[in-house]
Amino acid sequence: MINLPRKQKLMAEINITPFTDVILVLLIIFMITTPLILQSSIKGNLPDAPSAKPIQNARDQVNITVTNENLLYLDNEMVTRKSLKSKLSAIHKGSPNLEVILISDKMVRFKDLVSILDTLNELGIKNLNIMAKSE
Repeated sequence: MINLPRKQKLMAEINITPFTDVILVLLIIFMITTPLILQSSIKGNLPDAPSAKPIQNARDQVNITVTNENLLYLDNEMVTRKSLKSKLSAIHKGSPNLEVILISDKMVRFKDLVSILDTLNELGIKNLNIMAKSE
């Protein structure tokens, strides 16, 4: 009599330990790099202010950046002076405690900054910070 091997059940198991290690490493990388990515990529030469203090990131916060070439950005999106008012108005209606951070190159003419400040005043935005670099 010939002994035929019985059919054995297949064991299909996946070892997830390496997968878990990779996911945890990616999570750590994203946690470290996300704040760096969220910082403005628009470069400007900020004026010096010895008493400058770091600002806390708020939920209801927008950045207005004016470059040396007199280009205007609203949170990394290039806007015109006319569209700035309409976009800020829409944001301000959604969050009445809107905080604006004005980031300006130190070579920007004062009259260009005054026009932005006047727009903020027209819209009733009272929370304003002007960014400078500390020594």
